[in-house]
Amino acid sequence: MNTKDQIITPQYAIYNSDCMEVLPTIPDNSVDLSVYSPPFAGLYNYSPSERDFSNCENKEQFLEQYEFLIAHMARVTKPGRITAVHCTDVFDNSCRLWHFPHEIIRLHEKYGFQYRNRVTKWKEPLKVRMRTMVKSLMHKLIVEDSTQCFTAMPDYMLILTKKGDSEVPVTHPHGLKQYFGETPILPNILRAFNNANETKFNEDELWEYLKTNFADHTDPKSNKLSHYIWQRYASSVWDDIRIDNVLPFRDSREEDDEKHVHPLQLDVIDRIVEMYSNPGEVVLTPFMGVGSEVYSPVSMGRKAIGIELKDSYFKQARINLEMASKRFDEGIVFKQDMLFSDVEELADESI
Repeated sequence: MNTKDQIITPQYAIYNSDCMEVLPTIPDNSVDLSVYSPPFAGLYNYSPSERDFSNCENKEQFLEQYEFLIAHMARVTKPGRITAVHCTDVFDNSCRLWHFPHEIIRLHEKYGFQYRNRVTKWKEPLKVRMRTMVKSLMHKLIVEDSTQCFTAMPDYMLILTKKGDSEVPVTHPHGLKQYFGETPILPNILRAFNNANETKFNEDELWEYLKTNFADHTDPKSNKLSHYIWQRYASSVWDDIRIDNVLPFRDSREEDDEKHVHPLQLDVIDRIVEMYSNPGEVVLTPFMGVGSEVYSPVSMGRKAIGIELKDSYFKQARINLEMASKRFDEGIVFKQDMLFSDVEELADESI
């Protein structure tokens, strides 16, 4: 196996290498969950390396390379277990929108996965405009020619299950105890609770009441905290993801990096890990970036394997993962206040 660097601990193994070098060395049926963001078919370019999937000349070449990866992912995933793929619709070289999620599903089904579910991750239009600099979200197009306007396209988490029966179910004997997101209590839930209990809680007061009275509750049927968390997670649209809850990444950026590239939010990964794996199980990500998909499972008591081709991303992942074991004990929360530092400058010409 050709790797530039690697770190192996009891909790995780990370490799500074091409994922197609490392994946063949992983044993069959050894991975319980995989979660990752593939390069979006040439939408962003992450490095000049010929081995980087993002440098494919066209979508056909990208899908050909991606198929090799999916074949290995199918081999290493245990029967009945899940791979979660973060994606969006993307433009091809002719500036025409093509259904990237459909292609991901098609290739996975070819190699023995079943398309199980899709979660839509809402994105705030002004921030999408800032990230992508796409002109179709500019307000002035409404004035000039609104047929040229687009909506801010959401991200998706595609949930795919490898065919076969899982030997071990993923269980939550006492229900869900921790919420990963921004707004746990919706207005309709608050009204219903206050009406049923003759209380006058606001959102924060109700949430504190639930955590205080049900965090250590052992009966999942009567655990109201778990029920309210599940109502948020069970939604087909996740509009409560904290967009700035990402691992530190700025030091990993190089001069030729895309301006808008930043990691997948930890809230998304945390939910996937919580719902689809048990403590002690193995989570794999073939495109590790700065370590988000390793940091999350390790901090939640899982083991993880991460692979990253780009040297600067691997270096940052190494730093980030040193904090993983202390995340919940020390209450570590990341808030990248300056993710969108020039939003105000764009406000006049955006939505």
